[in-house]
Order: sequence, then structure tokens, then C-alpha cells
Amino acid sequence: MKNPLAGLKVIDLTRLLPGPVCTWHLASMGAEVFKVEDKGVGDYARSFFQTPEERGSNTPSVFYRAINSNKQVIYLDLKDPQDKHSFLDLIATADLVIESFRPGVMKRLGLEPATLMKIKPSLVYCAITGYGMSGKWKDLACHDINSLALTGVLDQLKDRDGRPIMPNIQIADVLGGAVSAAMGCLAALWQTQRSGQGSVVDVSMTDGILAHNITAQVAVQNLGHSLGPAEDLLNGGVPCYNLYQTQDRAWFALGSLEIKFWEIFCEVVKRPEWSTQHWSLGQVIGGNAALALRDEVQVLIGSHSRDYWNKKFTGVDCCFTPVLSLAETMKLPMFIERGMVKKDAAGHSWIQSPIRFS
Repeated sequence: MKNPLAGLKVIDLTRLLPGPVCTWHLASMGAEVFKVEDKGVGDYARSFFQTPEERGSNTPSVFYRAINSNKQVIYLDLKDPQDKHSFLDLIATADLVIESFRPGVMKRLGLEPATLMKIKPSLVYCAITGYGMSGKWKDLACHDINSLALTGVLDQLKDRDGRPIMPNIQIADVLGGAVSAAMGCLAALWQTQRSGQGSVVDVSMTDGILAHNITAQVAVQNLGHSLGPAEDLLNGGVPCYNLYQTQDRAWFALGSLEIKFWEIFCEVVKRPEWSTQHWSLGQVIGGNAALALRDEVQVLIGSHSRDYWNKKFTGVDCCFTPVLSLAETMKLPMFIERGMVKKDAAGHSWIQSPIRFS
């Protein structure tokens, strides 16, 4: 059961990251994806992060290839009558169309959902936008950083000085946009399979990331406000769930949230007196005692190298792991064994779909 979506025909009008990642997932599960790009430059993600060598050989960037290599590209100018006719021919045999224009663009092209469903009544139409297809914000421009800012996520990504951190993973694009869209499309397709009636899937990537900002919501409900760095259970307020730097300036992530893991950690580092100091035993989260113990753990971890701690914790099951760079991650046996990283004929390593079927 490697290709459960075999036979599903998807028309992809999206660009950049949210839509293409959504259809990359669908294609990885067997869907036949036709990526419609403008004549000329095509999807301008082709030039994002492009190297001089790639520009010289007219090769799309790694950014583009990583999420579009499993699709068939078709070049159409949807303002041209003949190309529009070709597009409508595609719709007649399609199951799903996904677009990421601002609301109103498809209507101005004469390709709104109602028009397309006259051709294919069972068609599922998905629109991925910054702020959704309704509401006063719907026509405004939006990027990942704006969605993170408006949903309280950037407020949670702060250093200890209170400065927001710029994450180099586009959380709103891929979680709020791509994953939410894939989930919505598959649900709509399931409904269509039973009823024969198509539907519109309205995905706001800002809504999507808000819906997943779960942990910070707990404090808002309980206290009326969110908590800052080192004040909450999962953002540095306890020593058992924290980040620590080694003597050679590497980092380790300690995730001993459960008491059993914390006890194992304390045993391995030969600090049994620490084992009774745990949030589950009454230590105040973000309190003076918790932060003082965090500093003690840092002194200990900082007294030895990364290699020392790697050897010390080899085979120990207490959620203590090195903080790896992506270059290191892509060589990690765990991901190679799982088939998450594969090399192509040219020797380049590519990250694969995370979903397995049997």
C-alpha cells in the first residue's frame, strides 16, 4: 500500500511554499499532480536561493526542486483564451484543484468554484490564503512571519531578553497552510466520494497556525495572559525540560518531562539529590528553585564536551539528545534507515515524505 492516492488527479495552481508542500504530500502518497505555472518565469520559487551555477544552467533552485520534483509541470497563461480552454479540459478529468491566489483572482479569471463545478460537479476546490476567503482581512498580503506575529506564536519564540526569534522553518506556511490544506482536501474528497457533490475548502494559514498554538492557550485560559521565556513548563521554566551548552559550545536538549526519565538522567550524571526536585513533585515551574537547579545542571553539562556527553548517554533512555544541524541530521542513520533521506543519481540527498503505509 505504497500509493493509497493512486488515481487521484490534482491540478495545482499554487506557488512558493504552502500549496506546493501540500501537493508534494499528496503526490508522495500517489496522487497525479499537474502543476500549472505561468508561461515565462513559472513559479518564482524556481529562483529562490538559486546558486550562480543553477542560474547559469537554468536549473531551478533546490528550494523549488525539493517540493515539486514529483509533479508534472504544465505552462499556461490563464488570461489567454486558448490556454484557459486547455485548463478547463484538465478540470473535466480532475478530482481536486488547489490555488493560493488572493480571494477574487480566480473569479476575475472566470475560473471561480461555481464555474469549475459546472464542468465537474464532484470537484473539490481548495483555496490557501493568508487570512481566508471571508472577513475584512481577506484581501491583505500575508507571509509566514505575519501569521506567526498575529497568532501569538512569535511572542512565544523569545529569548531570555524578550526578543522574538526568527525561526528558519516556515511554521505557518507548512503547518497552518500546507498540512491544514491537505487534511481539509482529503476530508472533502471522502465526502465527495460518498455524495458525488464537490465542495470548497477554505484554508487560512493564519487560522491554521492559531488552531495549533495549543500550549500557550493553557496559560491564557488559566491566568488571562501567556507566559514569557522560562516561565512555563515547556519553554524553559523547569530544569528537566531545557537546553544546555557543553564545554565546546555545542548544545543538548533534555526532555525528561516525566519523573522516571529525570531520575535516570540524575543517576547517569551522578546527582541523585536532584531526582526529588521535579515539577511533578511540587517544584514551582519558573520559580527560584527550578531556575537555580537549571543553572546547576548547566554548570555540569558545561564542564564536558559534546563527545563526552554523547558517549555518556549512548543507550540511555531519558530523552537527552544533541542539537544537530540539518547537515548532521541528513547523515543520521535513524533517518537513512527510515528512508527519510535518500540520494539521487547525482549524489544529492533529499528529504522524503514522512508518511508510511502498510
